[in-house]
Amino acid sequence: MKILACIVLLLFAPFAGATRVVVDEIGRHVEVPDHPHRIICLIPSVADDVFSLGSGADVVAVSEYTDYPAEAASKPKIGPPMNPSLEKIVALHPDLILGTAEMNRTPALEGMSRRGVPIFFVDPHGIAGIYRAISSIGHVLNRDREAANLVADLHAREQRTRARAQGKVPVRIFLPVWYDPITTIGRRAFITELIEAAGASSITSDIAQEWPQVSLESVVARHPEALVLIRGSQISPEMLSSRPGWAQLPAIQKHHIYFVDEHIQLPGPSAIHAMEALSKEFYP
Repeated sequence: MKILACIVLLLFAPFAGATRVVVDEIGRHVEVPDHPHRIICLIPSVADDVFSLGSGADVVAVSEYTDYPAEAASKPKIGPPMNPSLEKIVALHPDLILGTAEMNRTPALEGMSRRGVPIFFVDPHGIAGIYRAISSIGHVLNRDREAANLVADLHAREQRTRARAQGKVPVRIFLPVWYDPITTIGRRAFITELIEAAGASSITSDIAQEWPQVSLESVVARHPEALVLIRGSQISPEMLSSRPGWAQLPAIQKHHIYFVDEHIQLPGPSAIHAMEALSKEFYP
C-alpha cells in the first residue's frame, strides 16, 4: 500500500491548469480542475449524468454494469462500483473521479482523495435527488447551463407524465427488487416516487427504509393488484410462480404484471425515460 500511495502522489500531485474548490453533496470540499478531461465514473447512474450533459468524450473509464448510453458501455472498465480496481484507476491518470456516497464511498477511495485525487460524490434520493445530482455534476464539470437545461427538460417530462395519470385511480403494485430474501422499494426510494409519477402506488411505500426486506406473508396481506417486474432481471413471472407461496397472489394468478425498463434502477436521466414508458404501460 505504501508503494501505491507513492505512485498516487507522483501521478496526481500537481494539476495541469487552473483549479477551483467545489463542495460535493456530502459536504466535502474538493479541489477540481476548471475543465476536467480525464473523468472516471464509479457507477452507471453517474455515467448516465455525465454523458447526458455532453461530457462523454472526457470519460476515460466507467464501472462494470455500465451499459447506457452505448458510448459509455464501450469505455474501459475499472471494476464493480463497490470494489473498483485502484491499480486500474491510477493507471488511467484521472483528473476527476465521480461517484455516489452510498455506493462508492470506501476507505480506499477516501485515501486516494486525501492524497490529492479529486473525488466528487453525489447522493441522490428521490426524484428531486436525481435533479440535484445532475446540477451538482454539471457544476463540477463546468456545464451549469447544460445541467439547468437538462433538469428543466426532465422536470417538464415528469409533470407531463403525472398529468397523464391525473384523475385515475392508482394501480396498487408490488415491485420485487430481489426474491430471496424478498427486497423491495420503501418510502425514500427514488423508484417509489417514479412509480407514483407514472400513475401507480407501491404497497410498500409506507416502509421507512429505502430498500426494505419483507416477508411473502406481508406482501399477500397488502393485496397488490399487480406486479411490476424489471426487464433484464432474474425475476420473471415463471420463476415467481415456481417458488412456494407466490402462486397465491391474485396478481400472479390473473397475470396482472407490468414490465419496466431496467434503467429505472439508475437515479439519472434514463430513469425518467423508464418512468414515461411505464406510464404508458399503466395507461395505454
